[in-house]
Amino acid sequence: MVSSFFFFVLISQLFRADQVEFDRKERLSDYGFFEGTLRDLNPSAGVFPYTLNTPLFSNYAEKLRFVKLPEGKKIRYRDSAAFDFPFGSVLIKNFYYPLDFRKPEMGRVILETRLLVHEENGWQAYPYIWNREQTEAIYDPAGEARAVRYVNASGKKISTSYLIPNKNQCKGCHLKGNVVVPVGPSARQLNRPTEGTAENQLKHWAALGIIEGLPPLSELPKGIVWDDAATGSLNDRARAYLDANCAHCHSKEGPANTSGLFLDVYEKDPSHLGVNKSPVAAGRGAGNLNFDIVPRAPDKSILIFRMKTNDLAIAMPEIGREQVHKEGVALVEEWIRKNTFSNH
Repeated sequence: MVSSFFFFVLISQLFRADQVEFDRKERLSDYGFFEGTLRDLNPSAGVFPYTLNTPLFSNYAEKLRFVKLPEGKKIRYRDSAAFDFPFGSVLIKNFYYPLDFRKPEMGRVILETRLLVHEENGWQAYPYIWNREQTEAIYDPAGEARAVRYVNASGKKISTSYLIPNKNQCKGCHLKGNVVVPVGPSARQLNRPTEGTAENQLKHWAALGIIEGLPPLSELPKGIVWDDAATGSLNDRARAYLDANCAHCHSKEGPANTSGLFLDVYEKDPSHLGVNKSPVAAGRGAGNLNFDIVPRAPDKSILIFRMKTNDLAIAMPEIGREQVHKEGVALVEEWIRKNTFSNH
């Protein structure tokens, strides 16, 4: 009986040896993710930068993304969903505004850093807010509103509010069913050149030895850049944009699944895309319009109405958008205007 007990303890310890407990820090600098001056965001050894083809729009904020893996562990490739990251992995996403988008060398203001950590009981979100001196970011699950000022790419001075989401809001955008999961790091999003080079990002990861199961590059899902016509058709780019900005909620396993509006890139049913589909809940959010998408008529489509407003009770996405993404709206408008949706 005693020997059976000790055998059980031994097996339990061996199992847990493959797990990594996350020691949450109060200060971002205490993790050692970055070396040198913290605001420079220079990754330490074992912290790997990555970029996405079509990222989520976040009030025109720029983002720097990194992944920290447990020593000796690898990412497992998946064809469609986000990759399988080992326990102890940390996805690190930093949000900032250049002082002048035309002159990035003038500097930037970092507002927040979001950590998504793969713990034993699933993925957990840990939000950090940067101080105004840009010397540190402090763990703050409550979120905060910040006033931001910058010069945009057209030379216009912008003064606006930026809402840093709280911990629960961070989790809400990452729900799939009842489980928190990463959204961005999938094959179709990571299949692109490494930033600043011509080398494919996933091929680079394979060379670093941090990913396993990667098929030949010719077999990878095609990466679509929403604002680059060279990467795909109008339909491809609009679908990629909606997938990145809407499908984390509007999918069959997302928090908005009861709406019947599914905007992920794999959806083929026109009615689930919103074509001539009445909204489940009308009211102000419908803008006195009848259908989510009316072919050839973006001005009659609820989808566009909600993308073009800043009214917090109507705007979509619900979180993380205090400004209208004019370029994104223009793309989706053109998609609807030129599309009969007969081939979806």
